[in-house]
Formats: sequence, structure tokens, C-alpha cells
Amino acid sequence: MIHVCRKEHFNAAHKLWNPNWSEEKNTEVFGPCANANWHGHNFELIVTVKGKPDPETGFVVDLKKLSTLIRQEIIAKVDHKNLNLDVPFMEGKMASCENLVIEFWKILEPKVAALVKEGGLYKLTLYETPRNFVEYFGE
Repeated sequence: MIHVCRKEHFNAAHKLWNPNWSEEKNTEVFGPCANANWHGHNFELIVTVKGKPDPETGFVVDLKKLSTLIRQEIIAKVDHKNLNLDVPFMEGKMASCENLVIEFWKILEPKVAALVKEGGLYKLTLYETPRNFVEYFGE
């Protein structure tokens, strides 16, 4: 199997806050991420597709089509948005990177499968900062 990756970028704001907790507990657990006035990140999303190269094109996936898919289905919905308030698929969920990447997977997995003859979505990597990121394999 070959793994092909496409990186996309978006900016978004969010707040980590559990409404069942006191302000003190939220601040203790989430620190500055519980800021009442939100905070933002320059996110990087890496979509990894696995598969075998198509004998006619040599591609596992057409990267232009993959980029268009990611931009239409994910980036257009989260870029310059408040993840807690503006993104319908995050409604009622803690706006952590872990939950965000799971929702991205749910959106992308069936659509990526349609682009790949033999293989599919392998992994999503979401960078919140250059040093903090999550990986999700759809499990």
C-alpha cells in the first residue's frame, strides 16, 4: 500500500468549557483554553489516503480532487469560524481537537472512498499548534 497525504490549512476560534463544571474547575482543567472570550489557532489538517496506484494514472488518488473535496467539505465549514458557535457538526460537542478530527473523519471517509479505486482514508492528522496535534485512524 502507498500512503498519499494532502495538507490543508484553516483558522478557527474555540473555547474548551464544560457547562457542568464551575468556572474554577474549567480554568483548572482547561487553563487559558477556557478563556471567556475564546481563543484561536492556525490549524493544519493532513489527510492520508492509502491504496494501490491506478495502472492507468499511476495515482492512488487524484490530489487535485482530494484537495477540492477537503476544501469544500471541511475547510469551507470551519475556516474563520467559531467551532463552538458556527459549525453545525460540532453543535453540542466539546470543541477539542480530538472531537473535531472524529467529525472530520465522518464527513471525509465515505467521500474519499469514492475517489479511490482500491484503498481509502487511512489517517487524519490535525495540528492545533506546531507542537500539539492529534491523529485519528477511524477507530
